[in-house]
Amino acid sequence: MFEIQGLSKIYAMGEVEVHALRRVDLTLFERDLVVLLGPSGSGKSTLLNILGGLDVATHGTVRYRSQDLTAASEEALTAYRRHHVGFVFQFYNLIPSLTARENVALVTEIVERPMTPEEALGLVNLTPRLDHFPAQLSGGEQQRVAIARAIAKRPSVLLCDEPTGDLDRKAGDEILDLLQALNREHGKTIVMVTHDPQAADRATRTLHLEKGSLLEAEATA
Repeated sequence: MFEIQGLSKIYAMGEVEVHALRRVDLTLFERDLVVLLGPSGSGKSTLLNILGGLDVATHGTVRYRSQDLTAASEEALTAYRRHHVGFVFQFYNLIPSLTARENVALVTEIVERPMTPEEALGLVNLTPRLDHFPAQLSGGEQQRVAIARAIAKRPSVLLCDEPTGDLDRKAGDEILDLLQALNREHGKTIVMVTHDPQAADRATRTLHLEKGSLLEAEATA
């Protein structure tokens, strides 16, 4: 699905250059569930953002299927994000004044052939909570709404940045169970950034980043 070659990302902080990624070479495959592990500042989120078209590389190439994301215009990247990528973040980014159903509907209105909000929320086991507002939901339930919103547009890849980072262990495990089910039972390709080493138990591959460099890639399932 992704072919990454010589990927580097440098941020200018005044007169100082920060090397977030250093010549990363990586291939990601259809139906992978990839976990990116590493300490803060290792480049995990930067890599995820470049895969999602939210950031661009300084050097190197990133190809999604036949599309060169590093040479794409902003218009092309917007279309790529809209039609091919679903995002899940640590903080749920739900609109407080909208119900779960309405939060998901916001996404289904901007793509062709989406799931209905009811179908997407059913996949994350929230059918009884369709008309509840975020304040009426637990943290884990709010994250499930966020996942439903991400998958409702039928993306090819789901990119998750610390999806359990704001949850307790039990709720976090439930979110990991859900993501694993979406991968195994529904064929979703998932790339997940996390500090949680237990998440690696759910992965098909585990990647370790440190100081912007890819240290190792392990097949775990």
